[in-house]
Amino acid sequence: MPIICGDALEELRKLPANSINLIYTDPPYFKVKGEAWDHQWGTPALFLDWIGQLCQEWQRVLKPNGSLYVFASPKMAARVECEIGKYFNILNRITWRKNDGTANEGGLWSRANKDILRRFFEQKEELIFAEHFGSDNIAKGEAGYGAKCDELRGFIFEPIRAYLDGEKERAGFTTRQVAEAFQKKTGSRTVTGMAGHWFTSVQWTLPTWDNYLWLRELLNFGKVPEYLKRDYEDLKRDYEDLRRPFQVTAQVPCTDVWDFPTVQFYRGKHPCEKPLDMHRHVITASSKPGDVVLDCFGGSCQVADVCKGLGREYIIIEKDLDYVNIANRRLQTTQTILS
Repeated sequence: MPIICGDALEELRKLPANSINLIYTDPPYFKVKGEAWDHQWGTPALFLDWIGQLCQEWQRVLKPNGSLYVFASPKMAARVECEIGKYFNILNRITWRKNDGTANEGGLWSRANKDILRRFFEQKEELIFAEHFGSDNIAKGEAGYGAKCDELRGFIFEPIRAYLDGEKERAGFTTRQVAEAFQKKTGSRTVTGMAGHWFTSVQWTLPTWDNYLWLRELLNFGKVPEYLKRDYEDLKRDYEDLRRPFQVTAQVPCTDVWDFPTVQFYRGKHPCEKPLDMHRHVITASSKPGDVVLDCFGGSCQVADVCKGLGREYIIIEKDLDYVNIANRRLQTTQTILS
């Protein structure tokens, strides 16, 4: 579980393909912070070209059922989202509504000079949430959106598809025969094609519990099961393990507007530090214990602390050696329990 000191793009290129379950990262915003690293690009076009280069590496290292979260400033979020959308399927643009604990009085906005600002005060940041094209479905590298979706479905769910198709063939049935029997069962021609999707990688889908039991009865001619012996719940567990993780409990508001307090000043605070509760929220929702989480703009490297507490592996990349050293000392001397 390394914290790597180096340039994000250079270090990304060293990572193996399909090795990361979750990318959760906070790149420079482009001329928002008074830091040299946020003023590396002379124009928005150069900045977006750099984001595109990052996207190519994120696309390469992220597993087919992985998730991507990328922070962006309010001014650049739309353009950053469009650039990410060239390489990934955008799921949400999440708004982090910064809560500084002062409600409507005395907040940061009240100290802004409105005559100089002459626009509404920005008290939010954006977080782009994305997945691979057809994430429940891709074989990366195939040309064409439709081909990507169909190939990825077959790639991710191949063990389940192969089991269903193999049992059908062992019982001496063709896909057409199953589809015709399903049509008779339902009495509708419009659902005939649905049965075919249980056996092929094109628009593959898992049968429902009722349809699985019907299929088992069909293949076994109503006798003691010789085919499709696997319990449906066992099959469903395999299916859930292969899907892109998204685990949000009923107690957690599942919206694209998040309210988290900002990190208050302390000595050594990173200028872009995000709250631990937000890290925990993302990592819990979009990864499983044992998964590998990548943050390639580590800052104070607090994502490592959260991963450690939640039982995730992590790879953190940060260019500033001082922050890397501070994080390594912190992780070595504490046993933070964050779950």
